[in-house]
Amino acid sequence: MSVPTQDGLRVGYVKEGDALQFVDADRMQDIVAGAAWRDVGETVPLASVRPGLPLVPRNIVCIGANYRDHCIETGLAIPEKPVIFAKFRNTLAADGDALTWPEGFTEQVDWEAELGVVIGRRARGVSEADALSHVFGYVAANDVSARDVQLGEAQWVRGKSLDGFCPLAPALVTRDEIADVQALGIRCLVNGEAVQSSNTREMIFPVAFLVAYLSRAITLEPGDLILTGTPAGVGLGLKPPRFLKRGDVVSVEIDGLGSVTNPVEGAVARG
Repeated sequence: MSVPTQDGLRVGYVKEGDALQFVDADRMQDIVAGAAWRDVGETVPLASVRPGLPLVPRNIVCIGANYRDHCIETGLAIPEKPVIFAKFRNTLAADGDALTWPEGFTEQVDWEAELGVVIGRRARGVSEADALSHVFGYVAANDVSARDVQLGEAQWVRGKSLDGFCPLAPALVTRDEIADVQALGIRCLVNGEAVQSSNTREMIFPVAFLVAYLSRAITLEPGDLILTGTPAGVGLGLKPPRFLKRGDVVSVEIDGLGSVTNPVEGAVARG
């Protein structure tokens, strides 16, 4: 994880459950890309720091409609091949950052718990059997969406790419720490209520397939982030529909990856 300090941004890893060990890398991106690193100084209590973004991805590639139950609840056709769109870097938000959107722009801001996949080794035309060897690790993410904008336009990008609409959990968990990426519980809570509760085994297109599929057309580089879709339980699919409002608190949790929690400030004036 990356931690802002009085000496600038520092990179560290969780050691023995509740301690943070800093290392000599300047950026998490350098470690993701394979740079050597070593421990620096003594550990500090994890509770004494507030981590920022785990890394700043080069690209954010998103997969839509990748859980059958989510397609059913929102009336989307079950895809025969992955639905691909993008979010931009301006969407990135850290744990604890407030979610806001321009006043008058949207009335339907929705949550989407998602598994994020971070590429660690260049992937270009890789096979599905070899795909996971190109993955550095995983992160819990929230693909926040302005539904009225997203579904009111031919392309989803604008409704998905508002400032701060891609919160990431603080910890980037390395691939070797996860025994089976297709067996992780994934949840979203709004004000403590579990609105999404599923498992990554329910994906229509699993992680290895997605990495291989994308790499046939797009050269995936270290630090690229793939968001792999969301299960049922989004606000749009509830009856009646329910959307985020000022004062709400939204959290995404994934087994083994931790969580990202953000308060909702709501609509704000933008000059």
